[in-house]
Amino acid sequence: MRRFFVFAFVALVLAGLVGGLSYFQFVFKPVMLHNIISKMVPPPTTVSAETARTEVWAKRFEGIGSFTAEQGINIAAQVGGIVERVDFKSGADVSKGALLIKIDDSVEQADLKSDLAALKNAALNLSRQQQLAQTGNGAKANLDAAVAARDQAAALVDKVRATIAQKTITAPFSGRLGLRAVNVGQYVSPGLNLGTLTRLDPIFVDFPVPEQDITKVTQGKTVTISADAYPGRKFKGLIAATDARIDTATRNVTVRAKVDNPGHLLLPGMFAKVSFDEGAPTSVITVPRTAVTFSLYGNSVYVIIPVPATNAAAADKSHDLTIQQVFVQTGAINGDRIAISQGLKAGARVVTQGQIKLIPHARVVVAAGDALKAPPVMSKE
Repeated sequence: MRRFFVFAFVALVLAGLVGGLSYFQFVFKPVMLHNIISKMVPPPTTVSAETARTEVWAKRFEGIGSFTAEQGINIAAQVGGIVERVDFKSGADVSKGALLIKIDDSVEQADLKSDLAALKNAALNLSRQQQLAQTGNGAKANLDAAVAARDQAAALVDKVRATIAQKTITAPFSGRLGLRAVNVGQYVSPGLNLGTLTRLDPIFVDFPVPEQDITKVTQGKTVTISADAYPGRKFKGLIAATDARIDTATRNVTVRAKVDNPGHLLLPGMFAKVSFDEGAPTSVITVPRTAVTFSLYGNSVYVIIPVPATNAAAADKSHDLTIQQVFVQTGAINGDRIAISQGLKAGARVVTQGQIKLIPHARVVVAAGDALKAPPVMSKE
């Protein structure tokens, strides 16, 4: 009997312990954690914001291209020889017909004297044959041979003179010379690049246009061009021509615009940004470009809204703003603003700075002052 009471007492103690632990684990602890968590409200995140607004934009085409010279050549010799004279400096401006390079032609000058003497003798012989023919004492065959000999000698003289002229390289048009790649005493072979000559005014800009926009490109249309070398400066040009073929790999057509370049600021090979109006102005909803988060799953913005009534009791009344992620479709870009074609209405406040710190339904506080500004263009030097 005594052993039974001991066993029953131990069983009651164990049951009480198990019941107490179960109550603490499944009843008291969840309530305690819920009360603690409900009182733990994270501090609001400071963000910058701006209101989406309606603006009137002209639909614009924007593309990239390259500057190319209207005329540009590699200076090269037609015949080989030793350079006797180099009459230009790197980077100098020259006029049409200016002497650039003189190749030694002493051998050709000697040949010219010999051929001139042969031509003189052939001309005298022809004169004698003509006198004999007039008196009837000469054969017509001798006269014909004398004429042929005179013409052959004259042709040899013309050939040598042409060779001498080829050894005197002059500028075929006015322009700017590039870096000199030849020195006095150097042997040059035919076709060897000795330098460059480029006409810089006017200058062309070649840029690709998708085939679906080809009807919007017309000859004489004004385009606006900018170059990285001159930030903030705009150059005006006119569309001069459109390529007759469309690239089958890219489905783009190359368009060429002509730009006046009196100060020779623009150089061939420079990167160019080209834009022009495609149609009549339209009304669009715009936000700062910094407000849009771009991703593979879609572009989105964070819209600032009041805290819902269900969460108002848990929120700090001094910071009763939260955010909602809204997916949008973006359109054209104009400076530091981007058009929203779908997903957002005018008047909505969007976060422009601080998105990386946000989580869904986070509380926010809008910082005083202006929204995030586009950074200034930094020098590439």
